[in-house]
Amino acid sequence: MVPLSVLDLSPIVQGGTPAEALQRTLDLARHAERWGYRRFWLAEHHNMPGIASAATAVAIGYVAAGTSTIRVGSGGVMLPNHAPLVIAEQFGTLESLFPGRIDLGLGRAPGTDPLTARALRRGLVGSADTFPQDVMELQAYFRAAEPGQAVRAVPGAGLSVPIWILGSSLYSAQLAAALGLPYAFASHFAPDDLAEALQLYRGEFRPSPSLKRPRSMAAVAVCAADTDAEAARLFTSVQQSLASLRSGMPGPLPPPVESMEGRWTAPQKGIVDHAFREAIVGSPATVNRGIEAFLARTGVDELMVTASIFDHGARLRSFELVAQLSGAARR
Repeated sequence: MVPLSVLDLSPIVQGGTPAEALQRTLDLARHAERWGYRRFWLAEHHNMPGIASAATAVAIGYVAAGTSTIRVGSGGVMLPNHAPLVIAEQFGTLESLFPGRIDLGLGRAPGTDPLTARALRRGLVGSADTFPQDVMELQAYFRAAEPGQAVRAVPGAGLSVPIWILGSSLYSAQLAAALGLPYAFASHFAPDDLAEALQLYRGEFRPSPSLKRPRSMAAVAVCAADTDAEAARLFTSVQQSLASLRSGMPGPLPPPVESMEGRWTAPQKGIVDHAFREAIVGSPATVNRGIEAFLARTGVDELMVTASIFDHGARLRSFELVAQLSGAARR
């Protein structure tokens, strides 16, 4: 079976708090560990009223401390927002505390709006244009320190922290291939270049000391429930959330509604439907068919599932159903 992993945005629901969101994140991670998911990744977003994982390395430490075996990492850290040395130190510290369990997924986007991006990068010269150089600098900090090396990551130097390149474009696929790094595609919200990016990555991959052959993963939104109708109802929370975000009015995750009719404009519906083109929503039988078709079509080595569901019990149930259907608990 293809291994399953979790991408959690630590959603803040309407009427809830960031503290409650992070507590639910840890609870989900503990369940995911028992159900056999391989990884649990958290994503860096800023100035987002509905996402509690802005301080991604801190959230990773919280989840890793509350679990035992599941790999915990970033999906991802937005490297242009940070000095590579700082990320090396943060993830070197995490690897020192939780050896063999930390992943470092790197993204090129800011993970926020332009105004907030400028606030994040105050005093830094890094940008998306220097992303390849920043990745290689970060890799260098994880190598064993050379005699006389002036700048070292402590902790960090000599530690094995797997680095993934994340993205939704051909650029990220080409970079991952050139550097010989594993590649994760964000098809859960930007599916357009999925097939072409995977083909490019596999075709141009150059073996590296860390990876001898290409390894690909794709993230996909999956909302599973006992019936198709209930899953569709639960999925309206994230549909409403994305419609609001694309309209410049981000907010906490809203409760589900019986129907989206009258709750969005035709252009908003088009944007949301396009972004969630790869989403798999339905009963166990529907989700099973959707996952099998996605895996057959993409040939990815690993599937990362994400689900922002308003009710925590329903969210747990969705991930449990996916684990049972796809055999994650038997891997």
